[in-house]
Amino acid sequence: MPKFRPRFVCQECGFVTAKWLGRCPACSTWESFLEELGTRRGAVREHTTAPEPLHTVETAPEPRLVTGISELDRLLGGGITRGSTILVAGEPGAGKSTLLTELGSRLHPLCVLYVTGEESVQQVRMRADRLGAVTENTLLFAETNLDAIVEAAHDTKPDVVVVDSIQTVYRPDVESAPGSVTQIRECTAAILRLTRQIQSAAFLVGHVTRSGSIAGPRVMEHLVDTVLYFEGDQRAGYRILRAVKNRFGSTNEIGVFEMGQRGLTPVENPSALFLVGHGGGCSGSSVASVLQGSRPVLVEVQALVASSSYSTPQRTSSGFDLRRLQLLLAVLEKREGLSFAGQDVFLKVAGGVNLSDPAADLAVVVALASSLLETPAHKLGVPVGEVGLGGEVRHVSRLDIRLKEVAQMGFKHAVVPNSNYKTGAIPADLEIIRADTTGPVLDMLG
Repeated sequence: MPKFRPRFVCQECGFVTAKWLGRCPACSTWESFLEELGTRRGAVREHTTAPEPLHTVETAPEPRLVTGISELDRLLGGGITRGSTILVAGEPGAGKSTLLTELGSRLHPLCVLYVTGEESVQQVRMRADRLGAVTENTLLFAETNLDAIVEAAHDTKPDVVVVDSIQTVYRPDVESAPGSVTQIRECTAAILRLTRQIQSAAFLVGHVTRSGSIAGPRVMEHLVDTVLYFEGDQRAGYRILRAVKNRFGSTNEIGVFEMGQRGLTPVENPSALFLVGHGGGCSGSSVASVLQGSRPVLVEVQALVASSSYSTPQRTSSGFDLRRLQLLLAVLEKREGLSFAGQDVFLKVAGGVNLSDPAADLAVVVALASSLLETPAHKLGVPVGEVGLGGEVRHVSRLDIRLKEVAQMGFKHAVVPNSNYKTGAIPADLEIIRADTTGPVLDMLG
């Protein structure tokens, strides 16, 4: 008779080994292995489809379900695609359940099956009352048994299934606790098949681990079609929702929402929000024009350079990669002769935005030099450009839409790479400073 093969699975990253280990070799987490039962030896898979030639596959435009939440629709590439599975992750209190509760009222009269595994139906109703999202098209189902959820979905044929959260759902035939890597993988795969069968869409709410990654991260992210992640400072009055994976739209898009008593309200002009309180007249402040997917956004970069009281000066960064900061400091010391020895350096991107666009390099360099020299950088306007190891200001993508956003926000000056300067793409009321290296740009600070 076929037997189960025992194995040990890391609950942080999903690494599998045949014996228990104290420390995971993949993610270096201690005491993270749990014993789980694997597949049966000699088990035979049933094949229900046959291979077919690529040229015979028929295609058609993907039907979209428009939610009416403008930021969410843009993140999803124009709306929800039937048959897709979308993972919504974030820290507790980020707004995951709030957003998906609002979704039911926005999709009226389409049917939404809201599966609540953590809250009672009364708690969900109270939240819907507060948000003004009580509609007859939303069906509440307090259940964690996957078999019961699948059966309910087949019976009701909803257009959208919401599972809040996937960590609470379990398959009775899997010998693992709810929330384990095996349960998450099996339940996610089953919901993925369900959405294909009934041609609906599914939203899965995912928790995050202590390190800030999605619980069972690689397992779920590889299976689902779209991953949306809430990020930013939750103590602020807004939320940033980022698309880090999307099979039906652009990746690395962001949606900005304002959190209020009535739920999440889309913010149509994020640049105006991120520049509130911009201290253009003080040293150490600069404005970066970055692309978030297809959208240009202006954010404030703040730097503070102060004498260190430690033998080893501190280098601290928030919202900007620390290794990139150290690289830019080395360029300033080697190429421009600025000394940061004996100086603590603190860098912060205002608003809790994480900058990964290389075009923000020049703004960071200007902010650092401005703080060190105690000279305001407002006369430079918005510096745009990637900084190379030789101190050169390098080409950036989509300069035209970046400068259009700069002009719309009322700035009169911008520094751009000379290599991709085009006269016809420059707004009429914007004065352009062209730069080949960082030297002439920093000379303007003095």
